[in-house]
Amino acid sequence: MKESVAVANVRCSGCAATITQALEAEGFTSVAVDLTCEPRIVTVDVADDARSALFKTILRRLGYPLAEEQVSGLDAAGLKAKSFVSCAIGKFSTKSEE
Repeated sequence: MKESVAVANVRCSGCAATITQALEAEGFTSVAVDLTCEPRIVTVDVADDARSALFKTILRRLGYPLAEEQVSGLDAAGLKAKSFVSCAIGKFSTKSEE
């Protein structure tokens, strides 16, 4: 079944590339990042609740928490810093593939 979540801190195709690569590396299929809306929507195929939880954990680990989460203070700053690094990695990885 497909699951879609709204995520924070996704700004560009670099962010989308990092998210896609990380989720595909963990075996997720049909990964899609919608950059046309705010907040951004990430969609994947999940088989069960455990995969759904892993999906959300991976996003947060990359610096992209669920948009519905109330993140503040040092936690918010840490997630933004992680997403900045994830974005840069995504930008460089897509340029090296061209």
